[in-house]
Amino acid sequence: MKDVEGRVAFITGGGSGMGLGMARAFTVAGMKVVIADLRQDHLDHAMELLTRAGASVHGLKLDVADRAAMAAAADETVRVFGKVHVLVNNAAVGLIGPVIDARYDDWDWALGVNIGGVINGLMEFLPRIRGHGEPGHVVCTSSMAGLFAHGGGGAGIYNTTKYAVVGLMESLHEELAPLGIGVSVFCPGLVNTNIHEFERLRPARYANTGYAVHADTAAAREELMKTQILPAGMDPLEVGERVLRGIRNNDLYILTHPEYEQGVRDRFEAILASFPHGEPLPPPERIAAEARVLRSQVFISERDRLQGRRIAAGAMADALE
Repeated sequence: MKDVEGRVAFITGGGSGMGLGMARAFTVAGMKVVIADLRQDHLDHAMELLTRAGASVHGLKLDVADRAAMAAAADETVRVFGKVHVLVNNAAVGLIGPVIDARYDDWDWALGVNIGGVINGLMEFLPRIRGHGEPGHVVCTSSMAGLFAHGGGGAGIYNTTKYAVVGLMESLHEELAPLGIGVSVFCPGLVNTNIHEFERLRPARYANTGYAVHADTAAAREELMKTQILPAGMDPLEVGERVLRGIRNNDLYILTHPEYEQGVRDRFEAILASFPHGEPLPPPERIAAEARVLRSQVFISERDRLQGRRIAAGAMADALE
């Protein structure tokens, strides 16, 4: 997918924030884009912004947790632009609250959007991407919360969904590579979005929340996020440009915030330190039985590819000095 001009992308949560940033970056690169969003006001704003810039764009209202609606969205995308090459499963709800206070409605809402919405997108769009035989790519937005659980707790449901997206994309990468379809999992850090407004989207069928008792705290947190924390985040357009670069490079992991590296390192070092040492070697028959799962070529190949790219970039920099 290095040549993206004229290709068609479908972006969920495309009416604002990171999704809109991706839509802007994609259309500047010459792509045709369908933006789907649950909020009509966000869609209206995004469509005005993009069409004024001369973009080839189509908008539609969509609840990603609705399977029939996702199928209709896939049909509409093909009807409007003929094909679809890039799927971006970006829509999510940033549900925050202690797991011990959660009720089933809290779990069902977050799982339905953050995991169910991803699955629905894959089920409906992957066959259409495969069908035309041209290059394709799938991006699913996870989070740094999908690589390590943030300190302080209180985001167990959200972390669960984002960890799941990472595992799904790692598995899908190996499946789709032979078909010429790239796979990326996007794990951003702090971005200047309207994620603090997520509770306004809670459907009535999930109204039985365990977090009502924290309403005052939640309101204060929303105000803090809106006025002090989120404005310091990365600009969504920069996010979109970095995601586009990741698609062109066929990166499995699209990581945009280097300040989180130590947090990821801490988690993986804790895992490595947890392996038993100083014990007898495992019996050969057990190792033989486990041979297929002892190591993954996906991670080996991605590591070697990226290390090679860093070495080449360093050599080029040295040559220019």
